[in-house]
Amino acid sequence: MCLAVPHVIQEILDGKKAVALAGAVRTEIRTDLVDSLSCGDTVLVHAGFAIEKLSPADSEELLALWEEVRSLAGETLRGSLTHDAV
Repeated sequence: MCLAVPHVIQEILDGKKAVALAGAVRTEIRTDLVDSLSCGDTVLVHAGFAIEKLSPADSEELLALWEEVRSLAGETLRGSLTHDAV
């Protein structure tokens, strides 16, 4: 099973590379598999490669879902730390 994480393109670099943001994590990705990217586009990234460009509607929905996952993961971590301290 594969997991692709949505990233927002921040900067297009020379060649087939871009700088993208996933949550608060900024990373360099390869763009060989996706055509005509612009800053602000959302792509799905797997193993460092952009594999699909998302439509604006899909992007909005998926980014909101990932934000919810990050929020829940933070609550779980805080809950674990509180539980361990008791």
